[in-house]
Amino acid sequence: MGMYLVNVTPQDWSTPGEDGYGDIASALEEEPALRGLPPYTPGEPAAGGRFAERTSPSMDGFDALCRAHLTPEERHTLLSWSFVVPFALEEPVLLPIENSYDTETLVVGAPYLLALAERLAAVLRLPLDLIPEPSGPSELSAWFLDGDAERTAAARPGPWADDLDTAFFAALYLRAAQYAQRHRCPMTYS
Repeated sequence: MGMYLVNVTPQDWSTPGEDGYGDIASALEEEPALRGLPPYTPGEPAAGGRFAERTSPSMDGFDALCRAHLTPEERHTLLSWSFVVPFALEEPVLLPIENSYDTETLVVGAPYLLALAERLAAVLRLPLDLIPEPSGPSELSAWFLDGDAERTAAARPGPWADDLDTAFFAALYLRAAQYAQRHRCPMTYS
């Protein structure tokens, strides 16, 4: 099975209890207003599917990349968030709500996540013009795991090609933040 990074549907966002994320949604109701933003209403996933990418490669190289190019606080936020919301948060919000993987829920805004991911993508010189923008399940994972990334690395070498697992996570977080903003939907691990 493994762990997947997925978008949250409007129905799941509003459903309380074990079947949804209504408790998170309720706890975050005030955050947009505090920032002068309209109330948050989740958007629909892309036509043709949802964002669902398996996080199966090793994160060791990605963690080393984060340690080398991010502050300790940025690294912690990037590697420890539980939810990404599509609106700006000046700083991560820690909620005293248990989730599937932790006793607290760390929420980060997609613009912040995107900024961190863009910095790492620039360090790796990711060929973003060739890496897919997922509009359905496992498109990004398939690109990295089924040989397209290796073929692209041979044709367009660079730091990204030295460790495809590291490149995968840099691309994953970048594409997840872009997807969250584009479709106005939260992202989480499932």
